[in-house]
Amino acid sequence: MKSKRAILAVDLGTSGVKVALIAVDGQVLGWDSEPLKLILTRDGGTEQAPQEWWQSFLTASKRLLKKHQEHAAAVYAVCCSTQGEGTVPVDERGQPLSNCILWMDMRGAANLKKQLQGMLNIDGAAVQKVLRFIQLTGGMPSMTGKDPSAHMLYIRDEMPHIYERTYRFLNVLDYMNLRLTGRFVATADSILTSWVTDNRDPNDIHYDDGLIKTLGVDKEKLPEIVPCTAVVGTLLPEVARELGLKPETSVVAGSIDNTAAAIGAGAVEDYAMHVYIGTSSWMAAHVPYKKTDLTSSLASVPCAVPGRYLLTALQATAGGNLTFLRDKILYHKDELLQEADVPDIFKVLDQIAERVPAGSHGVIYTPWIWGERAPVDDRNVRAGLFNLSLNSNREDIIRAFLEGIALNTRWMLAPVEKFLKRKVESMTIVGGGAQSNVWCQIFADVMNVEIKQAADPVCANARGAAWIAAAGLNEIGFADLPQLTKIQHTYQPKTANRATYDERFAVFCSVYKQMKGIYRKLNG
Repeated sequence: MKSKRAILAVDLGTSGVKVALIAVDGQVLGWDSEPLKLILTRDGGTEQAPQEWWQSFLTASKRLLKKHQEHAAAVYAVCCSTQGEGTVPVDERGQPLSNCILWMDMRGAANLKKQLQGMLNIDGAAVQKVLRFIQLTGGMPSMTGKDPSAHMLYIRDEMPHIYERTYRFLNVLDYMNLRLTGRFVATADSILTSWVTDNRDPNDIHYDDGLIKTLGVDKEKLPEIVPCTAVVGTLLPEVARELGLKPETSVVAGSIDNTAAAIGAGAVEDYAMHVYIGTSSWMAAHVPYKKTDLTSSLASVPCAVPGRYLLTALQATAGGNLTFLRDKILYHKDELLQEADVPDIFKVLDQIAERVPAGSHGVIYTPWIWGERAPVDDRNVRAGLFNLSLNSNREDIIRAFLEGIALNTRWMLAPVEKFLKRKVESMTIVGGGAQSNVWCQIFADVMNVEIKQAADPVCANARGAAWIAAAGLNEIGFADLPQLTKIQHTYQPKTANRATYDERFAVFCSVYKQMKGIYRKLNG
């Protein structure tokens, strides 16, 4: 194969690190991956080891570059897309002082509430502080404790020995850029959920001293902010040597995953919608205005496209429900199953789900396995299977899992359309879940919208990182991306399933209304 200039794009998610060689036109020349371990602590924390991220990145990258030597020699840039809302305290040498506190970790909720509460509160935060956060940032700290705003306070209050030694608090993306270049920087989107920036001008995101004082962290512990398209530097010599890349290889700042997915889906025009199905899930669209819908936990926030904001409706756990089904129910390794050797269990789940009619014979699954973010910000809700009977079987449950995640996405659609002031009739689907043809059709049927399945959907975040790098190096403009984006199949909603899914959706919404008080008693 003829050598083709390529960008080494990194997609660091919660479940693994994916690396890809991607050409400027978006062609995926090759990719590889390494899994990551999730650390659940005894006090309810959810963590990962930053050193494992780095070693997994090196392992997967070296394997990929060895397999594609004809393109490896032509790599001219590295750019990362990562999970967001993680917090890594590092010292002056860039060494992590603890594991990363992940986006699922809620241990800092009490610390955040103590910091922000006043005489008159909204969800535990003083009204005047909430209004100021929304005015400047477009949002506010999640009182569930899942944001870096709460993570930093948890470290400040519960780990003062670490807080004192912290030189900078870094998000996941920021840590990877530090390891690649030696610079302590954040992007306009990676710093967002620290909730200490003035975001009123999308082309001038900067810290606000008043918000920093309100949050109660030391300003000097926060990194420099750069645009997603900024060239942070070149690879550190030792990194270039280990990977076998040229020392002059550029490192572009990149973005967190929802920003990159929007770029990788080619959904860069105003109001063009994409839906991402991975461990978590979201719907997002670029808009020309800053706006907040506090009741539905929606806001348009800084992103990679100059002069634009990204509206994102986040579902806390999507594909993570299938991982739970696989690892904890179907193939849990106990006395009932000594060995489970299935090469691609998710393809098997697709085959099973396809045999079951729409509606899963009455079984409904609510996918709130680790709380929810939108359209309700509720840390107490949990997943559930409803309407099981002696007639139900495993096949019904498997399809119900797929339908439940789609129903939850439909739940977010109404406030999204209200936010956009227009009906969504089509969206591009990307992420690992978008590889499933069955699931794509379920999304189309449940939401009654056209679903366009992007080519190589599992590489959308990496492709987004590559295109951010190409834009930062002035090789393409973001306006070029819709023409470069390839769609492998389009799914139209089936009229025959309309009534069934309308009925299921009404019940789904009713389950939350009826159960939220019970979940509060159980988990509050």
